[in-house]
Amino acid sequence: MELLKKLTEIRGAASDEGAIAAFIIDYVKSNSGSWKTQPQIISGPGFQDCVILVFGTPRTAVYAHIDTIGFSVGYDKELIKVGGPRLIDGIQLVGSDSQGEIETELMVIENEDGSKDLQYVFDREIDRGTLLTFKPDFRETDTYIQSPYMDNRLGVWNALKVAETLEAGAIVFSTYEEHGGNSVGFCAKYLLDHYQVRQALISDITWVTPGVPHGKGVAISMRDSLLPRRSYLNRIIDLATSSGIAFQLEVESAGGSDGGVLQKSDLPIDWCFIGAPEDHVHTPDELVYKYDIMCMVELYRFLLKNL
Repeated sequence: MELLKKLTEIRGAASDEGAIAAFIIDYVKSNSGSWKTQPQIISGPGFQDCVILVFGTPRTAVYAHIDTIGFSVGYDKELIKVGGPRLIDGIQLVGSDSQGEIETELMVIENEDGSKDLQYVFDREIDRGTLLTFKPDFRETDTYIQSPYMDNRLGVWNALKVAETLEAGAIVFSTYEEHGGNSVGFCAKYLLDHYQVRQALISDITWVTPGVPHGKGVAISMRDSLLPRRSYLNRIIDLATSSGIAFQLEVESAGGSDGGVLQKSDLPIDWCFIGAPEDHVHTPDELVYKYDIMCMVELYRFLLKNL
């Protein structure tokens, strides 16, 4: 899990994904020599901070967003949410500005009207617009991993593990998912125009709920706030059943992912969210069971061979 630990330590709040994109490109160049198939790396001008890997003749693309939640520094010590972090007083935050490295903490001020003001606690004023993210704190036991940003550095890790044995497929490392979505549309259009890829799997992390507990396998989402096309979903469920890999079926009324961007686009692309469930969502203590992580990798490998 050393790779996952490294991924969780790289700062990359939505809109600031350059460092994590560069890490992924360097990792692929350094390690893909031992992979089953050598991918084409597509990035640079026209792709913002996204990275696309193409293996052989792809039929299906895996989407894993590389951005995280966090905070922007406003005026007079004000903090403004990037995405939807949980507001817990005393959370440790890190970043850097023109004056150097920053290690501060979140102060949540409860107002009489029920609203909350967010401020940082630091011995100097931090430059306006500075992005702050959760301080790295990677914890591992025999059973689980607990860390900030398992959502979605675990989805990125899953995609990189799947890449090791992938013969035909594409992997899209996308941006901005936590704060409105941005890049999935043009990446999907590129893969559709150049390779006729019309199928997608969303490598992201879902929630532990009464219907989706820890330790029962990876979750296949039948719906969140949006609905994947049922015939495609049924194919995935049938394949997962035949694989013998442990999985759970998720049915939720809220939430979204890169799949939602695909559904709202004008592109004829089927999608399905498949990810391990985590507890303590959008906090520095996101917790995922190792068994569910391994099931996630195995199911992705199986589906990419058979979809």
